Amino acid sequence: MAHLFDPFTQRGLTLRNRIVVSPMCQYSAHDGFVNDWHLVHLGARAVGGAGLVLSEAVAVTPEGRISPGCLGIWDDLHANAFGRVVRFVKGEGAAFGIQLAHAGRKGSTRVPWDGVGVVAPEHGGWQVVGPDAVPYSDQYPVPHALSVPEITALVEAFAAAARRAAEIGVDVVEIHAAHGYLLHEFLSPRSNSRTDAYGGDFAGRSRLCLEVAAAVREAWPEDRPAWVRLSATDWVDDGWTPDDTVELARRLGALGVDLIDTSTGGNIHGAAVPAVPGFQVPFAARIRRDAAIATGAVGLITDPTVADAIVASGQADVVLLGRELLRHPYWPLSAADALGAEVEWPPQYIRARPPR
Repeated sequence: MAHLFDPFTQRGLTLRNRIVVSPMCQYSAHDGFVNDWHLVHLGARAVGGAGLVLSEAVAVTPEGRISPGCLGIWDDLHANAFGRVVRFVKGEGAAFGIQLAHAGRKGSTRVPWDGVGVVAPEHGGWQVVGPDAVPYSDQYPVPHALSVPEITALVEAFAAAARRAAEIGVDVVEIHAAHGYLLHEFLSPRSNSRTDAYGGDFAGRSRLCLEVAAAVREAWPEDRPAWVRLSATDWVDDGWTPDDTVELARRLGALGVDLIDTSTGGNIHGAAVPAVPGFQVPFAARIRRDAAIATGAVGLITDPTVADAIVASGQADVVLLGRELLRHPYWPLSAADALGAEVEWPPQYIRARPPR
């Protein structure tokens, strides 16, 4: 029986514990480049004791960004800029991962604190793309339906991004196929009306995700884990389902994917999501059981005893925290104290460690 502060090993990587910093967009980049904000934001979570620090969604092409403030890795210069973040995070005892992403039809949007809306091309935005020409909502632009040659180029863009990440010492690569972004758009019958090889039935709609996973796994070092984030349900009738997710997870596992980071929703505007603490954990548990692949649980997990129980009960192998780590960057250190686990504190902070 594993617990939250037990090490977690996949391939040649061992995490010091099973707490993972969930990818959280910061909307603070310029031309896709990492900067001091990202260094402090991600570095603080490593100092705080997480086992793995995942970056926010990092676009594999310029048009793959969610907003003009999002990170990119479509160029070697972008990867090189990540170097100091990688070195700092790993120097503090955490592993570092990059989430490779393409926003699809949900791209070219304003940063959240500037309000809801689209950034037009004349103001620094771009033409968004998708499986078809249907927008996410009436507040979003009509996407350009990707041609087959354009899809092929995108698969290679994911692989090239993985190679760049490997060269700068990234430990884990995660493919973002959730939350209504491009790969999820292709997966769901509610957002993919194509009639060619990349649409129609489950095999067609899952083709792009599987091709990306295969290309990334081939480009990624054999001794480093590759993860995929999936939305296990669209939360609407006739959408992507938990059954679909289990079958896709089986196929991803056969390609060498090591873990399914299990989220939900994001693809259907206005879908009712029952967001209560731990609401996505049952999906992670089912995928782990039925697809025989490691999973991560995420979603309003804030209590150390709950996080530990998720791992100890075998519902997931790791627990990802997002907003709680924005509020409390050192949550892992306080969680260890609450659970009676022995962990190393940064020597600079030992004077603040509570007496045992």
